[in-house]
Amino acid sequence: MQVVMIILGVILAIDSFALIALVLMQQSRSAGLSGAIAGGAETFFGKKKAQSFEGKLVLFTKITGGIFIGLALVMLVLQKYL
Repeated sequence: MQVVMIILGVILAIDSFALIALVLMQQSRSAGLSGAIAGGAETFFGKKKAQSFEGKLVLFTKITGGIFIGLALVMLVLQKYL
């Protein structure tokens, strides 16, 4: 069982580094109050935003975050009950 925990730990570490890199590669969206007002118009005119590089980064970040949470929960359950 220790071998499985070591393998999952290595995968979790790789996933965490990938998650950090993906978050750091994204552009900042904090433009203050003016960004909140103009943000609606920007999303309205940016219909193909999901196909852009930023859209793909957001998708990969969500997937990597989900993998991170799933692996952390699996490791917690395995450590607690086995």
